[in-house]
Amino acid sequence: MILTLFLYLGFMRIWHRPFIYRATMGFIMVLVVSLIWTLFRIEAFIRLTEISTEWSEFGGWQFASLFIFLCWTGLFHGMRYNDLLQTEHRIMLKVEAEAREEQMKRMHAQTIARDAQIKMLRYQLNPHFLCNTLNAISSLVEVNESEKAQSMTVQLSRFLRHSLDNNPDTKLSLANEVKALNLYLEIEKTRFGDRLNLDFQIDQQAKLAMVPSLLLQPIIENSMKHAIAQNELGGTISIQAKVVQQRLIMQLSDTGSGSKIGKSKIESSKGRGVGLRNTNERLKALYENDFTVNIDLLPSGGLRTTIEIPCEYNSTGSGYPVSSQERLSENEYKV
Repeated sequence: MILTLFLYLGFMRIWHRPFIYRATMGFIMVLVVSLIWTLFRIEAFIRLTEISTEWSEFGGWQFASLFIFLCWTGLFHGMRYNDLLQTEHRIMLKVEAEAREEQMKRMHAQTIARDAQIKMLRYQLNPHFLCNTLNAISSLVEVNESEKAQSMTVQLSRFLRHSLDNNPDTKLSLANEVKALNLYLEIEKTRFGDRLNLDFQIDQQAKLAMVPSLLLQPIIENSMKHAIAQNELGGTISIQAKVVQQRLIMQLSDTGSGSKIGKSKIESSKGRGVGLRNTNERLKALYENDFTVNIDLLPSGGLRTTIEIPCEYNSTGSGYPVSSQERLSENEYKV
């Protein structure tokens, strides 16, 4: 035990040296210690037994001592490396835990930022729409159309109540989204009367698909502002929706303002680009890159917007007919 203590101190002293140096010095130390131990054992054996012929078997005694200290050396290095491995493992677990905690904080911050972005993109549409509607109500009051003004005020209240009751980052079925859209179109119908025509063609399966709340309203609002309002004869707004290979495809189009416009103007900040960019940013925040938004100019001068997103269903409506609460009659699709 005393000799192994010297071995221990010697090995710890050269532990951080290069491997070749450690192996050479370690073998020399083991050889010296085993030699000392062999001399001590032989001398002790002679003194106890009074047999002096053991010096002739020195090689066998030395081999046994060398074997013992080599085994001790192997045990020492095994325990030493195991201790280092456990220490490294604890450090790695600590680093991983800190990394996971940092990742969770980062994901939480990203989620907060994403929710804030979606709400910002959603709510920035309201002032523009509200301003137009209030101006229309004011115009009706000025021409003594009090009944129409009162009706539009009630319709505006219903639409704003729906907007406040539904979080902008939640999803609802397309059937309910169309119901919410009709709240907006009722207001516009009061303004434009027979000049506004609607054509909704939505497949039964598409009605069950989940879409972001009030996704269609800014695109329809663009059509009202840049097509219906600027055309003396009014026009038609069409919505088509279907499910193809687990993808929900929605097409929104209008008949245009009667004058030809370029796509560059549509995408500019003075054209219809604000609502389209807003919709695109909302979809990007919700679906990352798993969506498409395409804009096409129709021969009539109108605009067709095609939105394709993953087809998602809620837990109670996946692939089944619409329930009685969500079923839309034909009258609900027409204002």
